[in-house]
Amino acid sequence: MTTRPVIDAHHHVWDLAARPQPWITGETLAPLARSFSAGDLAVEAGAAGVVGTVVVQTVCVPEETPELLALAEGSDLVAGVVGWTDLTARDIVDRIAALRELPGGERLVGIRHQVQDEADAHWLLRQDVRRGLLAVAGAGLAYDLVVKPHQLPAAFLAAAGLTGLTFVLDHLGKPPVATGALAPWAADVRRLAALPNTVGKLSGLVTEAAPGAWGLADLQPYADTVLDAFGPHRLLFGSDWPVCTLEAGYREVVDLADRLTDRLSPAEKDALFHDNAVRVYGLRPPARA
Repeated sequence: MTTRPVIDAHHHVWDLAARPQPWITGETLAPLARSFSAGDLAVEAGAAGVVGTVVVQTVCVPEETPELLALAEGSDLVAGVVGWTDLTARDIVDRIAALRELPGGERLVGIRHQVQDEADAHWLLRQDVRRGLLAVAGAGLAYDLVVKPHQLPAAFLAAAGLTGLTFVLDHLGKPPVATGALAPWAADVRRLAALPNTVGKLSGLVTEAAPGAWGLADLQPYADTVLDAFGPHRLLFGSDWPVCTLEAGYREVVDLADRLTDRLSPAEKDALFHDNAVRVYGLRPPARA
């Protein structure tokens, strides 16, 4: 178990009394069909040495991001928010500015859209989306990519055409861990990682594995691929809590990431588990312990 201070650069919270989570469907996801609060997270995170977090949006509705910003403002743990706004809106610049004027608005560090749910594999290349991404770049925010493997080529083209915007690849592009296949995912990730304005999140691997039938050896080839592609100074750790609890507890996920990166030096692990998140997202508090 790591004893270094950790920033968890990817987790969620939701309150089903406030709004439904339409993506939580079926028997497999049934354990997630309850509310998960920042208080619940704080207990788990404190035991795992986590000193700060980035909370990430889950639904593409305008009401959620202001709530996450207010949560961050009142939290000693949540240091940043990756929120949602409609990238295709004509007034996208004003919408981002309005979010920053809200309580906690200074903790807005990125924007994300559920691209994985878009039927158009080239959604990121639409002109109205590109206009929105330019606004995100102009605001000095990062853009989190949540895509499936078949959408990685479009992600590459979007990032290649917007060199002033940092693209953060959530969950490593959701590789096919359950099947053990590396191609074509690995080649597409390497191509994306060759762009200097891209970063990867070492997150979400346990829920891409075969449910209840995986081990460290199943995850290692995917971790090694991104370590080689991005390097230790362009990778962030994320728990993907509470989604990760479908397969592993919070502390187990932190420990897994530590073991998957055993080839790194202590300084490189400090970068991956803490310093890179501070740099990429421009986090202020919490300070490095």
